[in-house]
Amino acid sequence: MDEYILKISTQDAKGLIYNISKVLFANNLNIEQNAEYVDPDTKEFFMRTIISGKVMQTILLKELKEVLPSGANIRLNKKTKKDCILLVTKESHVLGDLLIRYTSNELNANIKAVIGNHNDLKGLVEKFDIPFFCISAENLSKDEHEKLVSQKIDEFNPELIVLAKYMRILTPKFVEKYEGKVLNIHHSFLPAFIGANPYKQAHERGVKIIGATAHYVTNDLDEGPIIFQDVVRVDHSYSWEDMRNAGRNVEKVVLSNAFELLLNDRVFIHRNKTVIL
Repeated sequence: MDEYILKISTQDAKGLIYNISKVLFANNLNIEQNAEYVDPDTKEFFMRTIISGKVMQTILLKELKEVLPSGANIRLNKKTKKDCILLVTKESHVLGDLLIRYTSNELNANIKAVIGNHNDLKGLVEKFDIPFFCISAENLSKDEHEKLVSQKIDEFNPELIVLAKYMRILTPKFVEKYEGKVLNIHHSFLPAFIGANPYKQAHERGVKIIGATAHYVTNDLDEGPIIFQDVVRVDHSYSWEDMRNAGRNVEKVVLSNAFELLLNDRVFIHRNKTVIL
């Protein structure tokens, strides 16, 4: 029997869960799993429900809209693998981790292709029988390069785009086109340790915690809604190379966890933060 993920966000009101459940029951749908949350500050209601049965999508969405407050955001997705594209530059650690998880069937994804602005990772990607496309930025303006990247992405019509250490700043036009679809990973030293070699800068400052943050991409550089974070403790005995290695391990874990949350439709964007259900 088919399963679907129903996501609802709306202003909180009395009887929401009852009204939603009544509509599902009337459509002969079974609730397999349910989670809800109300933001105490904004009184915004969030609900994620896994339902099973024969779904008449147009009718169900219409009936739900009728029992929910005006302006409610309703999304209904079939519980299937999502088509995804990965963008890379030269660093292999998070890409390699995702590819291993993918071939081990740990990710609810169809990785359709990997696009890089250098050829360095072509051999790694092709070992996993995934197409690799190199679109060099050499002798191109940022807009020209992004146009070519965008055209290649659109050939696959992905639901998600993952920046697996894609070391280029995206233009507002690109971000707007794929709004809510782009996942990024960075070390949590930003903005305290910006520019080249943040781990060396962190070592010189004697940091005690190394972390990483996975977030949606917005036009505010590295300030999009946060999806997942993690840290590891370090001490004075760590060289900057040790810190870099520890940081890369955290980056792998953080990106894969955030990716999995998106693949399973567990993330709601709420202003400049997220609700995970």
